[in-house]
Amino acid sequence: MQVRSVKDLEKIRQDYSKKLYHPGGIKVNIGMASCGIAAGAKASFEKALREFPWGNGTQISQTGCLGFCQEEPLVEIFGNGKPRLIYRHLVENKILDAIQGYIQGDFNKKWILAQVRDPRSLLEDNIENPLVGVKPIEGIPFLEDIPFYSKQAKIALRNCGYIDPDSIEEYIAKGGYLAFIRSLSQIKPVEIIKIITESGLRGRGGAGFPTGTKWKTCAGCHGEKYVICNADEGDPGAYMDRSILEGDPHSVLEGMLIAALAIGSNQGFIYVRHEYPLAVKRLVAAIKQAEDYGLIGQNIAGSDFSFHVKISTGAGAFVCGESTALMASLEGKVGRPRAKYVHTVEKGFRDKPSNLNNVETYANVPVILLKGGQWYANIGTEHSKGTKVFSLVGKVKNTGLVEVPMGIPLREIVFDMGGGIPKKKKFKAVQTGGPSGGCIPEQFLDTPVDYQKLAELGAIMGSGGMIVMDQDTCMVNIARYFLDFLKNESCGQCTPCREGITQMSEILADICEGNGREEDIKLLEELATMIKRFSLCGLGKTAPNSVLTTILYFRDEYETHIRDKKCPAGVCKALFHYEVDEELCNGCHLCALKCPHEAITGEKKKPHHIDQDKCVKCSICYNACKFDAVLIR
Repeated sequence: MQVRSVKDLEKIRQDYSKKLYHPGGIKVNIGMASCGIAAGAKASFEKALREFPWGNGTQISQTGCLGFCQEEPLVEIFGNGKPRLIYRHLVENKILDAIQGYIQGDFNKKWILAQVRDPRSLLEDNIENPLVGVKPIEGIPFLEDIPFYSKQAKIALRNCGYIDPDSIEEYIAKGGYLAFIRSLSQIKPVEIIKIITESGLRGRGGAGFPTGTKWKTCAGCHGEKYVICNADEGDPGAYMDRSILEGDPHSVLEGMLIAALAIGSNQGFIYVRHEYPLAVKRLVAAIKQAEDYGLIGQNIAGSDFSFHVKISTGAGAFVCGESTALMASLEGKVGRPRAKYVHTVEKGFRDKPSNLNNVETYANVPVILLKGGQWYANIGTEHSKGTKVFSLVGKVKNTGLVEVPMGIPLREIVFDMGGGIPKKKKFKAVQTGGPSGGCIPEQFLDTPVDYQKLAELGAIMGSGGMIVMDQDTCMVNIARYFLDFLKNESCGQCTPCREGITQMSEILADICEGNGREEDIKLLEELATMIKRFSLCGLGKTAPNSVLTTILYFRDEYETHIRDKKCPAGVCKALFHYEVDEELCNGCHLCALKCPHEAITGEKKKPHHIDQDKCVKCSICYNACKFDAVLIR
């Protein structure tokens, strides 16, 4: 079937909705994003498919990531007049019992994470709620009442975890492609740009440039134009874009189609990391489905508008996240940035006007077109509108993806949604913005998360990585780690970045190895200022952030490393050793049993001793001791 109008979409939508919410059967959605597969979801999916083949009233489907990666594999089951439930840790040996129990009305509450009150997406306001009249189960919370989800507002992630990413019909049933078809037939390009401008949407790839302004500038240029999606997500610990591509690829394609319509482009490219094979696989399937329905290709919906999309995989160079380096790589050249005085919206890919946004930015566009620019602008803060997706990782109890309104305090993300620091340890810092970001200490946890406020603290929003650190984190070593990463990822084209980052890295290495000098801190600050000022691209200009913020907020740790030759966190091996506190040690012998080098001796029920000549400072004894008897000295 070729989609020609809104009516065609509505027919697909209604037909699939009837099938989706059929009262006589049940549907089992198994989270099959990378995080779910890593936790064992693939084995659960295959076992469920063997036991419940299609056509017997039980439909086994795959979905993307629901965000709560800590609880994977996550499985949603609904239908047959029963509550809609989300099960957690549903590995292979549990999946059949959970499905059979659901069918029989015998729910194992220990396996259930939550029940879903209303499964409709933001674009389904006119579809009747299939859970009306369904009696909830006592003692099981609703999804939005769980702390991890209670403060989330899902726009970019609206469909992730709820639809089959390989089914365009399911995306259409959730209101997909309606914004594009309406824009094609009812909204002029200049009006599309006006709506996006009014929304206040800023690029979610890191720079935060106003999307409407970029589109307007590109639309005003003449000649052939390109729409490019930046899916080269390289920040350690960040996986926002990957999850959207794996869970809802059509939302990105629809956003690109709307952008193409607005600026007058007929060709699109998605530049995605080679390390994201599942995302690439689902993008390929999504493009083929959209082409089959006539939503991508020549004369879309019988109009004179044509648009084609190609996928290009990058080799994993971090610098190719920068727009000009990405476009150079897309052309088959070495991925090196160029000077910013030539804007890519005027002279980008193949020296043609090119509009580049990242995955999350495009995923927001269809909702904004349907709900209105003012609706989106009412979310967030004065200068940072809408929501932002963060990957919450590190020393935090609840890891995963969270989408929150701009302006939410850091404390609510880390402690309310993230559940705080595990093992009753103390919070030390949170880094935002990936390796180019800054480390924010506890006294600023009540800072609202938006572009301006984070910049005031010396950090950046970045693409959305958020790494939590506890008392056992050495801030000097963490700065060294991120700087080493950026040193290896620098393209080496400009001297300030190539030589400056290397010099800073060597100074930090000396400090961590006990060879630091009193003047090193001042020298690091001077080098950082030079690199930020004179580097060619954003990699160099933001590279010193982790060093500058750790010096600003944790200067005492640098001074202790240099003056006292000690690492308070017990990370820099040259600057500490482990000792057993004889008063706290009860001789349980656990540390001695776990020590890989037999460096711990002592009789049971008597204080133990660590042989410093044998100890390799692996920290196994420190982590194993239940009585805090192993001390860092």
